[in-house]
Amino acid sequence: MDADIIIIGSGMGGATLAAALAPSGRRIVILERGEHLRPSPADRDADAIFKDGAFRPAENWLDGQDRPFNPGNYYNVGGNSKFYGAALIRYRARDFDAVTNLGGPTPGWPISYTALEADYQAAEEMYQVRGRATDDPTEPDHSGDYPHPPVPDEPDVAALRQRLKDAGLHPSSIPLGVDLSSWLAAGQTTWDAHPNTCGAKMDAESCGLSRALAYDNVRLETGAEVDTLYCDATGRITGVRLKKDRVLTASLIVVAAGAVQSAALLMRSANECYPTGLANRSDQVGRNFMNHNCSAVMALHPLRKNQSVYQKTLMLNDFYHASNTRPPLGNVQMLGKITGPILTATTPLPRWIAQWIASRSFDFYAMSEDLPNPDSRVTLKNGQIKLDWQRSNWDAHMQLVGELKRVLRSVGFPIVLSRAFDRRTPSHQCGTARMGSDPAVSVVDSYCRSHDHPNLFIVDASVLPTSAAVNPALTIAALALRTGRHITRTEFAA
Repeated sequence: MDADIIIIGSGMGGATLAAALAPSGRRIVILERGEHLRPSPADRDADAIFKDGAFRPAENWLDGQDRPFNPGNYYNVGGNSKFYGAALIRYRARDFDAVTNLGGPTPGWPISYTALEADYQAAEEMYQVRGRATDDPTEPDHSGDYPHPPVPDEPDVAALRQRLKDAGLHPSSIPLGVDLSSWLAAGQTTWDAHPNTCGAKMDAESCGLSRALAYDNVRLETGAEVDTLYCDATGRITGVRLKKDRVLTASLIVVAAGAVQSAALLMRSANECYPTGLANRSDQVGRNFMNHNCSAVMALHPLRKNQSVYQKTLMLNDFYHASNTRPPLGNVQMLGKITGPILTATTPLPRWIAQWIASRSFDFYAMSEDLPNPDSRVTLKNGQIKLDWQRSNWDAHMQLVGELKRVLRSVGFPIVLSRAFDRRTPSHQCGTARMGSDPAVSVVDSYCRSHDHPNLFIVDASVLPTSAAVNPALTIAALALRTGRHITRTEFAA
């Protein structure tokens, strides 16, 4: 055996699981197809990031009509978390139950919030979350405090927070994984969508992976793109083939390549015994793809400037759960501050107009749940990834955007604009290897072990049965810690 455990992918799931298993002393190899991000002039350059796509991979997928598009997923050590907005929010307790949405019901999870609470707490410690759990009425029970107080509001955001409170709402602090002073010391920008090359964001590399690699029994291999998993007739995974035609073996295999790539790898590994792909006797691999319904909402007053640099500290969950008069709508949080160059790069506006607008705007991210649908799926066509995303629950999202616009106008913004994100923006892709108790309709059990293969685990956003309406990074990390504890108890007991 080349290792005791092979983990494919170094994003939030793979890195956190590696950190959980490292103290076992078992030989762990983490295979990452990308390389480390190194500091570069493009790191804080809005034109390079948003206009030139300096960090986007040169890769095309097909949409449901076989049209090519660039998906905007990142392949590097730490995965997409290197560019994330560092919002580390727990799913609400009700998100684990079956919920009736405007677009239909959700199936619920095979575990409750209570079963994951201790892992949420441990994940917040690992990722050094800054937050306060007492402001938001939807915040679920915590067994402990956040490790650090919230990232402070800038003055203009603090004034907005007060106006929202005066309007009867419950603005709360976004739980964030950011060392603010270190981030700003490296450049006066927001962190949202910017690469973390200074170590100031608490991402999969800077927290989970760094903890794992502190142990001599853990090794990271970069430039190691996995092409196929080999499986014998008994269902055991016997090997991992890299594109460089190397084959590695281990007792346990963990797939953590992300919701799209993990599903593609399992389907690409089809053989005579498993003709539709590995872990796919349920025919659920690749199905139930979800990608949050998201819109950018920009509020401005022509006579009032917003001097904020980073802005992303405030969220609203007043519309998250159903009320007597409306269904659940979703979460609202501040975007990282939009600047003139960002606006110019993403719209046809002349730079001087973009600069005028951006200097007066407060920028929000409205996010609603996308519901699981077996026809929303990842497949392969002639070896190329095809993503036929069947967006759902859109009417609820439009209602959320409408409610947000109404609120913003009521607190003093005469101009409020919105723009939906499309499939080129990976807004929390999940669901393609769903967790469940019944092997006939799910891919993994509640500990992320494949129903079909006893030595295969899937530990990333693939396994989420529902997308809820908050950022999934902390939930992925919590599930990885739960899986790590299960592996240690069941596989290493001797």
